[in-house]
Amino acid sequence: MNATERSGRTQLVVFRVGDDRFAADIFAVERVLRFTPPRPIPNVPAWLEGVIDYGGRVVPVIDLRMRFELPAALSRESARILVVVAGDDWIAAIVDGVDEVLTVTAAQLEAPPPLFKGLAKQYLRALVRRGDHVIVALDVAQLLTAREHVILDQVVAGAAHV
Repeated sequence: MNATERSGRTQLVVFRVGDDRFAADIFAVERVLRFTPPRPIPNVPAWLEGVIDYGGRVVPVIDLRMRFELPAALSRESARILVVVAGDDWIAAIVDGVDEVLTVTAAQLEAPPPLFKGLAKQYLRALVRRGDHVIVALDVAQLLTAREHVILDQVVAGAAHV
């Protein structure tokens, strides 16, 4: 049991994608980097922006705007790249900005409503109400399907040989 579980508090890294606010458990976020364009990889899904070299490994970079089927950002001036640990994999995600680290209690984490189905339900961990808006806490390990993880593994293997 880690200190977070003993205290009943969770720390979340809150970030923006489009007009919405999302969060990831702080223990899943390895690093927040300033946006620099990743190295593009040909013949990959549109949501896969490319790869970066981070910590001596090739890390695939997904564009969360594309993943969530939102239009491209007009500017990436405030964009950041979140390097997250998803199971045994490292994945980087482009977000529009990182706002804060928020500490919440277990009571503040609401279960997603039953209208969420399929993949969306899998990667939604909880909802957090903050003032007049809702923050969607994501389970970063579930952001991609098993098939998409296979694609990423192939991309990383191919990029490591380039």
